[in-house]
Amino acid sequence: MFRIGCHISASGGYLAMGKRIDALGGNTFAFFTRNPRGGAAKDIDQGDVDAFLAFCREKDIDRIVAHAPYTLNPCAEKDYVREFALNTFADDLKRMEYTPGQYYNFHPGSHVGQGLEVGIEKIAETLNAVLFPEMTTTVLLETMAGKGSEVGVRFEQLRAIMDRVTLSEKLGVCLDTCHIWDAGYDIVGDLDGVLTAFDKAVGLDRLKAVHLNNTKNDLGVAKDRHEKLPDGKIPLEAIKRIVTHPALEKLPFILETPNDEAGYAAEIALVRQLHG
Repeated sequence: MFRIGCHISASGGYLAMGKRIDALGGNTFAFFTRNPRGGAAKDIDQGDVDAFLAFCREKDIDRIVAHAPYTLNPCAEKDYVREFALNTFADDLKRMEYTPGQYYNFHPGSHVGQGLEVGIEKIAETLNAVLFPEMTTTVLLETMAGKGSEVGVRFEQLRAIMDRVTLSEKLGVCLDTCHIWDAGYDIVGDLDGVLTAFDKAVGLDRLKAVHLNNTKNDLGVAKDRHEKLPDGKIPLEAIKRIVTHPALEKLPFILETPNDEAGYAAEIALVRQLHG
């Protein structure tokens, strides 16, 4: 089954999100577990969750990708920032079990001058503190563009984090097409080569989701500026190769382009056309 959707507002609860993505023509979606800038999450309504799960069975929506708030930085220098990351991470993973077997995506973080190795160690330390054997959620480390002191820019950095996590089988990767292009991976001219590099460093079996975004930037500028699919530096022919690639086409594709709902509906239809 080909899965395409977008990042949608969590307002109204789970069932409202399911109905919203269905109305846009999608069959997967991403959402923030709480305000993307941080803060407390809303209480979960079990009745809403039950209705959502029934709706998903009816509409064949079998994959959702929750997103941690942007302020979650498990490798921050300041103790209180890392404590917020740990507490938020732990709370979100408990909440994820209301919709078992899904994905929880997060930005690995920024080491803010402490050094890459310190950043990797602190991210792994947080993961070791929050992952638990009974969890059904897979936690996804997102590939990053390389702004500032971001960790997770090179595939090898993601592998280094995983290698330090005891329950590493609970981890996967979300590949962001804007981010890896901005990081210098040429998915336009050498998609197979990029995926081979990922397989060598991390393993394609760890790749669980794709953020399907275009970019305002040239290859390798490390700025992370998303663009609408038809308008960016990545041509639609390359987008088509991505969504039809045998190693990728079974994964959920999530649009995070600068759009309103009408724009997302148009892009979902476009991606379906490209996939064929």
